[in-house]
Amino acid sequence: MAKTPGLLPRRAALKMLDAVLRRGDTLEQAGGAANGLSSFSDRALAKALASEVLRWLVDLDALIDGATKNPLPDDAKARMVLRIMLAGWLRLETPPHAVVATALPLLVGGPKRLAHGVFATLTRGEATLPDVPTLPEAVTLRWGEGTNYDLGAIAAGIAAPPPLDLRLKSPELTAEIAERLQATSLAPGHLRLARGASVSDLPGYDEGSWWVQDLAATIPASLLGTGDGPEGQMRVLDIAAAPGGKTMQLAAAGWDVTALDVHPKRMLRLRENLARVGLSANTVIADALEWEPEEKFDAILLDAPCTATGTCRRHPEVIHRISERQIAEMATLQSAVLKRASGWLKPGGTLVYAVCSMEQGEGEDIAASCTLTPAPIRAEELPAGLQPRGDGWLRTDPGMLPDADGLDGFFIARFTA
Repeated sequence: MAKTPGLLPRRAALKMLDAVLRRGDTLEQAGGAANGLSSFSDRALAKALASEVLRWLVDLDALIDGATKNPLPDDAKARMVLRIMLAGWLRLETPPHAVVATALPLLVGGPKRLAHGVFATLTRGEATLPDVPTLPEAVTLRWGEGTNYDLGAIAAGIAAPPPLDLRLKSPELTAEIAERLQATSLAPGHLRLARGASVSDLPGYDEGSWWVQDLAATIPASLLGTGDGPEGQMRVLDIAAAPGGKTMQLAAAGWDVTALDVHPKRMLRLRENLARVGLSANTVIADALEWEPEEKFDAILLDAPCTATGTCRRHPEVIHRISERQIAEMATLQSAVLKRASGWLKPGGTLVYAVCSMEQGEGEDIAASCTLTPAPIRAEELPAGLQPRGDGWLRTDPGMLPDADGLDGFFIARFTA
């Protein structure tokens, strides 16, 4: 079976999808199936197929169900293989004959004839996908009722993988580095490149001139300003800091940073990232619900652990694997950490609470429980095209800035002690 050209990446994609949809893994956790492939092109193809299936899952299933007399079970291998076949044909533009040759061997000993017949019916009928993906029903219910979300715009925002965003260590060099990398910029210190670029091969990687960070993810740290205080360098605590994008932002802005995270492996990556870009921070491996600082901080950044549903354009599995139970569990944790962190601020200090989640229960509901004084976010503090809400909070989503290829979904609120 492995001798069929193109089969190995499709087999890896099948394993990844099974891990996500049956076990509830993230694509990153499931990526070992692709990482074991010998060639970069095979690894990229496996990950692209799995990603496109998850991005368009509802619509792919609708096509399959429309071409079968008796619906296939959701977890049937034949359905999963057909999803891969259709994603290859309709999204990656693989010719139908090549799709059949490389995917049907996955069903050796299974219903190959059925899958071939369904695929042939759809290709003969010139099946198409809608212009934007259909969101799962559970997501539509959560993001529709009681929110101001434009679900059509959000769906359009996750229709394709996002571009590559970089955060510069020296924002004053934005124009210079943008020209060197042939990138666009949506804010000082931000660069955007077409997706597909090899990060480690880009100019400036070895010199530590930048790191990968979505535009929306740069906003929470930027709302704390610089670390230059009237009495010298100020101290900031970055909670749930790994893998370190915001820690590096804060350090580059002149803060004396304490980076706190409970995960040793992720903290190791944070330290490696700091070393590459030539920045420093005090790193602490501890649980924020148990740790106690020796002295209070001038500022705290709590980019809290969350369901990460706001990252759906780069991690499309989140719209299928996250449930109400997981949202509730995260909200309990977020509330507890925010309550503890609120007591670690000096008088007059600033706390920014943020989550890369689209869920109101992890964003607005948690912020509303904060006992600190609101410090409204101002429009002039944000990238062009973004506006704070009337209550001074910021909500971004994948449907925003469509002409610039969008951004991740975040909720951000700021407070003072």
